[in-house]
Amino acid sequence: MTAPEAGTPPAASALARLKAQFERREREVAVVFFTGGFVFDVLTTGRIDSWFTLAQQAGYLALVMAVLMHLFLEQGARVAEAPAGAPAAVPALAAFAGRVVDGYREYRSAAIHFSLGALLNLYAIFFFKSSSLLVSFGFLAVLIALLVANESRRFKALGLPVKFAMLALCCLSFAAIVVPIAVGSIGLGVFLGSMLAGALPPAAAAAWVIRRRPALARAARRQIGLPAAAVLVAFLAAYLLRVIPPVPLSIPFIGVYHSVERSEAGYVLSHQRPWWRFWQNGDQEFRAQPGDRVYVYFRVFSPARFADRVRMRWYWEPGGRGWLPQDTIPIAIVGGRAEGFRGYGYKDNYQPGRWKVEVQTTDGREIGRVYFTIESVAPEPRLFEVDLD
Repeated sequence: MTAPEAGTPPAASALARLKAQFERREREVAVVFFTGGFVFDVLTTGRIDSWFTLAQQAGYLALVMAVLMHLFLEQGARVAEAPAGAPAAVPALAAFAGRVVDGYREYRSAAIHFSLGALLNLYAIFFFKSSSLLVSFGFLAVLIALLVANESRRFKALGLPVKFAMLALCCLSFAAIVVPIAVGSIGLGVFLGSMLAGALPPAAAAAWVIRRRPALARAARRQIGLPAAAVLVAFLAAYLLRVIPPVPLSIPFIGVYHSVERSEAGYVLSHQRPWWRFWQNGDQEFRAQPGDRVYVYFRVFSPARFADRVRMRWYWEPGGRGWLPQDTIPIAIVGGRAEGFRGYGYKDNYQPGRWKVEVQTTDGREIGRVYFTIESVAPEPRLFEVDLD
């Protein structure tokens, strides 16, 4: 073992060894911190309509826009040197200002990627919660891929067009959340309005450059306007293909039951689920005796002052013939309840086999689903477990 150099404090030596270990394993450490941070955010992220969360997103967007615009305007500019014979009366102030400017130049790139990473993290979580993974997998995969790429050195070295494109994606995602919350409903008209609102910041930035700095007009169209337009077209295409989850709605709970009864204390849910099927909600292995109804109970989270409709769609799979639609039940929802608006539907006439129920928006975008099987059994005494929700 080598002893620390004479005059080197033990703490400084330990810090140097820790720094060397970090530099050797920087990639592994980054993966661990990235994964841990994402899981932590999934568990701790608050309501999608929280004023603090919305203000936080607006702050990140404003910071990224300001720094990117400064970088854009700085392109090709000469670094101005301090004029000779600067006033000697304020040397301390000048030195402080110089340190601030140097610190800004050193850390502005890190600030951009930190802010974009925080925003993409939030939007991946919100969109993940607002639909089943099967439906929104493509859109979520793009968000997560960008989130991971944002941590790489190679991606950080890419030019301004890519950074403006990511900013445009974040602006559109932010507007897709805020506008429905403000309007209190969702639908094609609301979505188009949110896309217009989300496209305004990059469009306004490009227009400002074209009007105030005509010499940079071509660069503004190429580096700001074109990337933002491409992201907008991709966003609209994803909506038409129904792969964008219907934020701000989400389903925190959905299950299958033998009965659902409303009481003063809440909804009484009766089921026969064995204790070891803890990952299921209710009777997803439904043993139906003659005369039984099949109930599907769910909670839809929606922001305060939100009033809209959803629909329950029942499907039966008769074996090798695909899912056949059976019934559609419209349900009006009202937002504001922290646990979500509670609703249910039931079927009297059904056949044994595989079933699924999807909860969708009125324009057909899925919020959540549950799969279950129905097996016909002979009448026999049974004892139900009861949950209160």
